Amino acid sequence: MKLQFRLLMLAFAGVWALCNSTCLQAQVSDRNIEEIKAESLLRAQRGAYPLGGLDVQDVQKGLALIKTRNPDEWAQAWMQVADQYVEQAKSAKDPQVASQLFKRAWRIYYFGQWPAPTSKGKQLSYEKALNAYLQYAKSFDPPLEVVKIPFEGKEITGYLRLPKNVRSPVPLIFAVNGLDSRKETVFESYSEILPKGVGVFVTDGPGTGQAPLKVSPNAERMLSACMDYLTKRTEIDAKRIIFSGVSFGAYWGAKMAIVERSRLLGSVAQSPAVDQTFSAESILKKLSTPEYLFDYLPASLNVYEGVSNLEQLLAFAPKMSLKAQGLLDKPTTSMLVLAGAKDSQVLLSDIQMLMSSGDQPKDYWVNPQGGHLGREVKGWTDPVIFSKVIIPWELRLLEQSGWKPLTP
Repeated sequence: MKLQFRLLMLAFAGVWALCNSTCLQAQVSDRNIEEIKAESLLRAQRGAYPLGGLDVQDVQKGLALIKTRNPDEWAQAWMQVADQYVEQAKSAKDPQVASQLFKRAWRIYYFGQWPAPTSKGKQLSYEKALNAYLQYAKSFDPPLEVVKIPFEGKEITGYLRLPKNVRSPVPLIFAVNGLDSRKETVFESYSEILPKGVGVFVTDGPGTGQAPLKVSPNAERMLSACMDYLTKRTEIDAKRIIFSGVSFGAYWGAKMAIVERSRLLGSVAQSPAVDQTFSAESILKKLSTPEYLFDYLPASLNVYEGVSNLEQLLAFAPKMSLKAQGLLDKPTTSMLVLAGAKDSQVLLSDIQMLMSSGDQPKDYWVNPQGGHLGREVKGWTDPVIFSKVIIPWELRLLEQSGWKPLTP
């Protein structure tokens, strides 16, 4: 009788788990392929994320090849478009022409793996994006240095560019990407600070790109290992390093401002999740936001350690809360926190919690009409926010420390 009871209870538990899973999945809605194609074209025409920098005709060619939501079909379509530019670049006699063709191919390959390389086809598109970017980067002046940092039996891959004709050591921006952006896209955003005499180092945040570990409550140790490396480079001013993170990278921006307070001059956090954004309720809501182009759930599952389904994500994510980790009452370095009042991915209450924590005032930029990262369809686009808000703040902070920028 006891055995029968146990078997009955196990069967009930299995049915409950299946029903619970089905109910959870039912709460997550996403665009169908025709809606994805229409929205992608619209964003390309507006220059909106994640299609900023893509040629509208290239987007039209790629979309025409896609009939389903199959991730490999998606990747293959974009690779077919981008491969043509790689071949043209290889035969180009002018190095600058070749460079721009590689850049064009890189952006298309990158969109082919978006939002994450979750299939063989998308992984191949990502690898091609990396190769195309490094071919494009051969034209950089000052040059790009690919940095390999040993880390827990693996390695961290980063890109480093230092300004030309500047006496060492130089100040540095240490930047990381978000959930679906990559170090290459962030590196492009910071290219305009180099002529001011400031270096840039970028690496993929935990769980993304070439990062050697997934997201966990102590994954910032990877970023601290980068700090160990950077502070030992004689060309870099160890007392003038500013951390910068966008989207999920902003979470690391907020956390590094606390745990690396003694080694950072400042930190920028653009739409950082802090506490309730990691709650199960918030995650379920944002998994269906139309602000995200598509596949928010697969992208999220891809970054977390030991997480492969929605139930595991909902159970694991709350552990990432800075409040739950007891960090919000600790001292911080100087900070710039950016947000959009209409952000559907990060709660404004999280931003306000961060602003009221720590031991010193923080600078705050909020766009009342902005969505995630404070961006708008027109006006406050990603490049504009970097150029008019983030980089000027970083330069002012450096000047307040006694550093003088280069003048044209």
